[in-house]
Amino acid sequence: MKYLVLLGDGMADLPLSEYDNKTPLEIACTPTIDNLAKKGIIGLVKTVPENMSPGSDVANLSVLGYNPDIYYTGRSPLEAASIGVQLMDGDITFRCNLVTLSEEPEYENKTMVDYSSDEISTEEAGELIKAVGEAFNNDDMQFYRGFSYRHLLVWHNTEESFKLTPPHDISDRKITKYLPNVPLFLDMMKKSYDILKNHPVNIKRMEKGLRPANSIWLWGEGSKPSLTSFKSKYDLKGSVISAVDLVKGIGVCANMNVIEVEGATGNINTNFEGKAKAAVEEFKKGADFIYLHFEAPDECGHRGETQNKIKSIEYLDSRVLKYIIDELKKLKIDYSLLILPDHPTPLSIKTHSREPVPFLLYRSNDEKDNIDNEYNEKAAKQSSIYIADGYTLLDMFIE
Repeated sequence: MKYLVLLGDGMADLPLSEYDNKTPLEIACTPTIDNLAKKGIIGLVKTVPENMSPGSDVANLSVLGYNPDIYYTGRSPLEAASIGVQLMDGDITFRCNLVTLSEEPEYENKTMVDYSSDEISTEEAGELIKAVGEAFNNDDMQFYRGFSYRHLLVWHNTEESFKLTPPHDISDRKITKYLPNVPLFLDMMKKSYDILKNHPVNIKRMEKGLRPANSIWLWGEGSKPSLTSFKSKYDLKGSVISAVDLVKGIGVCANMNVIEVEGATGNINTNFEGKAKAAVEEFKKGADFIYLHFEAPDECGHRGETQNKIKSIEYLDSRVLKYIIDELKKLKIDYSLLILPDHPTPLSIKTHSREPVPFLLYRSNDEKDNIDNEYNEKAAKQSSIYIADGYTLLDMFIE
């Protein structure tokens, strides 16, 4: 048996009044998923414990079978693992976004225009993070380049306590109420604006009509993680395919095979076909389990892009799932599919929420006759299946 989890990050949503109160999952044309729903089972799963924020870190750990109450130590340490930063006991890590802030004279009065600086390229971001590092790196803290707008700060042996806000939670809002409680961080963020606003990279971006990455934003603190290996937990050889450092970092920490796909970007312009082909190749090479993660629906939700969110779901159906199923049939092997988001990212609020998410479970050797089944939030709520502890869903899937 081969196992595939297709994770559409942030795919779940709330009803849209302009679409007759339907969600993107209901609106999207998804014939492949519709067919699986009629032959599988659907239900709801709560991926985020009540005592935790609904971040992709917590939710993806949960979907991969790791109880966040036991294994979660923060978001940025997982991203550190992905980019090869070795952490010591006592290190605290932070996500460092390159963001676009508005141009008010006082930093505190600026607005979060874009948490991703128009999804700045990794090459451009590398030059900006280098400038930030040259200004702030010392024996106690270092900045590291990541991917696109997502980067890393490591602080050694600090005893500070932190109150930090994810920038994607405050899109279009004044940052006044969301500034860090650590004076050093606020000072660095203010100075970064002066360093970056007229940097040659940003001048070129503005000449092209792109938003400048004119400030750093620090958040997502955490300490060195320790995950049980996926192989020892499930006795399966597992692989992770994602464009996102967070998810790749979970794979690294779980001793899974992390696959790099050329052109995988984490947005709607990602290499959908390349990731689908990589999944099939991994199965051919002997992988038992693949976690195939797509960030596009989440990014579209954060940016309030309704049409692109619908389109990203349709791409998962037509450009990914259909190809994989066709290829698995050619291989004449039994397979199980689990399709779900990690959390909702409602277009109306442009950030994550903690509602339970719909899942679809299909087994090629145990097809059901559920002709009325659909895969969306409304249908899942009407199902009798509800998984209260999200980390147990993978146990059910693999059993």
